Amino acid sequence: MQCVGEQCGVEVPDVRRPVSVEDGCGEQEAATGPGAGGAAGRPREAAAARAQHGGATSETAAQRDHAEGPAEARRLPPIASGRWRTRAVGRCEATGDMFRCGAGGLARALRSLSPAPRGRAAAVLQCHHLRCPSRSLMSSGVPGKAGSNLLLYLIVGGTVTGTGAYVYKTLQENKERFTSRVTTITTRSREKESSPPAPGAQPEVPSHVPFLLIGGGTAAFAAARSIRARDPGARVLIVSEDPALPYMRPPLSKELWFSDDPNVTETLRFRQWNGKERSIYFQPPSFYVPVRDLPYVENGGVAVLCGKKVVHMDVRGNTVKLSDGTQISYDKCLIATGGSPRNLPAIERAGKDVQQRLTLFRKIEDYKKLEKISREVKSITIVGGGFLGSELACALGRRARSRGLEVIQLFPENGNMGKVLPEYLSNWTTEKVRREGVNVMPNAVVKSVSVSGKRLVIKLKDGRKVETDHIVAAVGLEPNVELAKSAGLEVDSDFGGFRVNAELQARSNIWVAGDAACFYDIKLGRRRVEHHDHAVVSGRLAGENMTGAAKPYWHQSMFWSDLGPNVGYEAIGLVDSSLPTVGVFAKATAKDTPKSATEQSGTGIRSESETEAEASEVHVSPSSSPAPQVPKQGEDYGKGVIFYLRDKVVVGIVLWNIFNRMPIARKIIKDGEEHDDLNEVAKLFNIHED
Repeated sequence: MQCVGEQCGVEVPDVRRPVSVEDGCGEQEAATGPGAGGAAGRPREAAAARAQHGGATSETAAQRDHAEGPAEARRLPPIASGRWRTRAVGRCEATGDMFRCGAGGLARALRSLSPAPRGRAAAVLQCHHLRCPSRSLMSSGVPGKAGSNLLLYLIVGGTVTGTGAYVYKTLQENKERFTSRVTTITTRSREKESSPPAPGAQPEVPSHVPFLLIGGGTAAFAAARSIRARDPGARVLIVSEDPALPYMRPPLSKELWFSDDPNVTETLRFRQWNGKERSIYFQPPSFYVPVRDLPYVENGGVAVLCGKKVVHMDVRGNTVKLSDGTQISYDKCLIATGGSPRNLPAIERAGKDVQQRLTLFRKIEDYKKLEKISREVKSITIVGGGFLGSELACALGRRARSRGLEVIQLFPENGNMGKVLPEYLSNWTTEKVRREGVNVMPNAVVKSVSVSGKRLVIKLKDGRKVETDHIVAAVGLEPNVELAKSAGLEVDSDFGGFRVNAELQARSNIWVAGDAACFYDIKLGRRRVEHHDHAVVSGRLAGENMTGAAKPYWHQSMFWSDLGPNVGYEAIGLVDSSLPTVGVFAKATAKDTPKSATEQSGTGIRSESETEAEASEVHVSPSSSPAPQVPKQGEDYGKGVIFYLRDKVVVGIVLWNIFNRMPIARKIIKDGEEHDDLNEVAKLFNIHED
């Protein structure tokens, strides 16, 4: 669009002279203006150039001058700056194309936005539609370039402003969309958690749970209660092979058998030794959340999936597979599978006819089955002389007199609970069971079992034979560790059960509690315990550690056994009859019975009043009082304390008809000190109180 002045026949002004802003605003201004300088004598040349390029005529200029007033009134002060270069612009052809307009209105609009032309070079840019703008719109910038600069500034400024506005608007819209999207997702997530999906779309079993407990026994329930205590919003799912909700097992071989309610097998409510009545279940059904609603309830809860068994465990994928093929993922998992009753090899080798007349006592169904059988048959034989066998023998012996039922108990030991109690106390216990109406046969080893007519025939290794109608095997538990293979968990070769660390962990997000846990006791070494109190305490600790407590297991669990309402004992630590023992006894009073103990504690399940507390201090001081003596043969063992020693250190204690003294026993074992006179230690249990 630019050309050199020589090509267009236009003379370039002298660059050394200052040029006034009036230059090029008309012939008269250029000729007469005081700021024209060297250009004052060249009006005709400028007019000729305008005529040659189609510029404005003298008539047009005169009209413009007449409209705008005298030239002297329109002059602006000359620009103070001295010198610059000016190039003549405007080819002939291009000038006509660029500035020739078909509408005068558009020309006037453009003229109002155009800066004033400068000098002779600017004169060639004048179109006959354009006039020199008024002084109010004239720029005081650099002559020759101020007009194009102003237009450029307007264009660039408008572009930047528009772009900034667009970017700001876009960012605001994006922010609003992002906020709206986050709000929508959050709302949907909350709605998904708080409200169940439409009927039919809601799965029967959730595909994921934060806390998964495998097993529905005491340990699992204690863990669930502990998890909820530390995390009130926790969602806990218990998968139980048992068809019933979690319940306590001790009454199955104790209090339920002493109930006078004919419907006790249906209600499963019993009267405790203290006369109070309660249910065998830990909590009523209303306590639990329906399984399908567990992911959606507002404050979480505990749900129990009954009658299902976990058959496979993927510890890397944090998933388990149920017997029906259902898969459930979890964040943290507890294995509390407990154990299964052992059977005798001689009975396992027998045929189906023998198996149909056998009860492996463990669950509610076993209790109901045996209670019904006890009303229908004439003879029941219990194989086993431990806790369960002796308790069932005493319970069934109570019916022997009223119903004419024959109850036989046989075991290979010399007396009842011969593996736990010292021989003299085991023999006394055996006589106590016999007084309950039981035919006790010690030193009896089963060789074979067969069917003869309608009765079972048990052959013993010493040649004796026992005929009976039904057999109850109470010979211990086998820990359920089937999941160890698929999960890759370690099983202890000596004690059985899953090996766990001090925090009951088998893996980083897997814990084990109850009968199936083989744990390390800092005082007594590695152990596996099959008692109610251990299930309660280990389950509680596992639940705490699943919620981040990271507490070690140091608790010395206790266990107890009652041979009816008048004789009972509590034990703690290693109680093994093969260890040296020291027994200290005293005459019992009316308060020294299980019935009296439950009246004081308010519960028939004595370990429910147990805590992890121990005596704060145990101080044994010499005393001049006569030492209690062990009762002689035939004398009554009213109450007493039996200490079990290993390397002269007390490692186990049995409290015989002494109750609510377990914190003292726990403290003695924890201290692990040698005692010169255990008679003085026994006085800590107040065995001489009347």
